[in-house]
Amino acid sequence: MTPPADPAESAAPGTDRRTVLRGAALVGAAGLGVTACTGGGPGGAKGAAAPTAPVELGAPADVPVGGARLYREQRLVVSQPAKGEYKAFSAVCTHAGCVVDKIEDGKISCPCHGSKFDPATGKVLQGPAGAPLPAVPVKLADGKLIAGPDA
Repeated sequence: MTPPADPAESAAPGTDRRTVLRGAALVGAAGLGVTACTGGGPGGAKGAAAPTAPVELGAPADVPVGGARLYREQRLVVSQPAKGEYKAFSAVCTHAGCVVDKIEDGKISCPCHGSKFDPATGKVLQGPAGAPLPAVPVKLADGKLIAGPDA
């Protein structure tokens, strides 16, 4: 016996084609939601929370005094709370592993679930994240910001 060509024909008696197709669409949408929650959504792919080797970020002038800059490719946020004082944090949200996407109104924002962090301390300002962004060593060397181990 060969299987039916139409998925609706293999469904339970009384199930119409529209119900089967609607169910398939919901399964697909649920898969996309899981991908977004695991870092594959608007926040980017999941990966290491902090660099495993020193990373050159560029000129310190790119980080405003009293503000911060997102280095999305390197998954880092660097702030300059006072002139010449630099702090770096992982840009990977501690809630679900999404990469934060902006610094706005003095807050680091995660696009996945709305967590917000303080750019000067990495502390959670708004959940659902419960842990602060991990600090990453940062230093000024040869006129450039370097972050990561041995920085």
